[in-house]
Amino acid sequence: MTHEIPKKPRRVSDDEVRETILSFCRTAGPDGSVRPEDVARHILPDHWQTLLKRIRLTSKQLAVAGQIVILRKGQPADPDDVKGLIRLRITALGLAPETPPAG
Repeated sequence: MTHEIPKKPRRVSDDEVRETILSFCRTAGPDGSVRPEDVARHILPDHWQTLLKRIRLTSKQLAVAGQIVILRKGQPADPDDVKGLIRLRITALGLAPETPPAG
């Protein structure tokens, strides 16, 4: 019996996680929502579970910045205290085009 050694997942940047969350949420629109698992499966289909903590952390950062809302049981939840299954929804600020930092 042969066992395949699972291929090591590729490195995923924080920017890729952030941009994928925002892209999925923008696509769902202000009345839709996105599951973190779907974002993870899109980025790393074979190793998506390894990304869930990072997606939740990045979602919290985006929620604190006002770009998305974290939903728990369909209601906005405190990003600092949310547990369990969540969904992500874009805000008006998140829909606004980003301006590059002045420099």
